[in-house]
Amino acid sequence: QVQLVESGGGLVQAGGSLRLSCAASGNIFSIRTMGWYRQAPGKQRELVAAITPGGNTNYIDSVKGRFTISRDNTKNTMYLQMNSLKPEDTAVYYCNSRSELPWGQGTQVTVSS
Repeated sequence: QVQLVESGGGLVQAGGSLRLSCAASGNIFSIRTMGWYRQAPGKQRELVAAITPGGNTNYIDSVKGRFTISRDNTKNTMYLQMNSLKPEDTAVYYCNSRSELPWGQGTQVTVSS
């Protein structure tokens, strides 16, 4: 069974940067489209960015130009580079594949104004 472990969150001032990592166990990572999701307090979880096995990417409009999703299939790891962070980016960030895998514990990102 695939396990997902997110890391790299923290507290940062507005305008700062963070790099999140998602480590996946199992041997299906390299063939699945993966995504970063986030859930802010009182809000539904939303897909922020996705990346196909070949490296094609998609982003929601609010993070375009600020976030970059990437993956290393040899390490079963996915990343989210977040620049120019805003208070509205505050949330728990999760990784998953079309919401089909068991959810990890997530990593908290807090952006202060």
